Amino acid sequence: MDASSPAQTQLFSARLTPHRSLSRRHFHLLLIIIGLAGLATALPFLLLGAWPVAGFMGLDVALIYVAFRANFRDARAYEDVTLTPLELHLARVNAKGARADWRFNPLWVRLEREEDEEYGLQKLAVASRGMQVEVAHFLAPDAKAEFASDLARALAEARRGPRFN
Repeated sequence: MDASSPAQTQLFSARLTPHRSLSRRHFHLLLIIIGLAGLATALPFLLLGAWPVAGFMGLDVALIYVAFRANFRDARAYEDVTLTPLELHLARVNAKGARADWRFNPLWVRLEREEDEEYGLQKLAVASRGMQVEVAHFLAPDAKAEFASDLARALAEARRGPRFN
């Protein structure tokens, strides 16, 4: 079967990444502001001879830097979801680059949801033949619900089978 056949046509493809509201440029700006605020706070203590306060202020800035670096490192994780009429392929890559892949027949796949009345969709999993894989775990409930709706629509299209002209 060649790659351009209807059975190999992508019906759905998505790359899911964790949301990060702070860019690296803004992170550096924030760190500079925090550092200047720490310096302004520590300077009077230094002049009064209470030098350990300056060390603790510097430690605060260093800990904030380390926390944000860990956050940016974790942002390298992603999930790829690809659907053709013959296969649903899930790939999860963690922040360290380790990859896990799952392949499902779209005819047997069902989406399992855990919803909370107040908070919306909390968990979305792809289940088939006794295997269950959680997807979109780092998306917000609204984004997860939208993703689930789009994937459900594409799965319904896959169940109808490939279209030959």
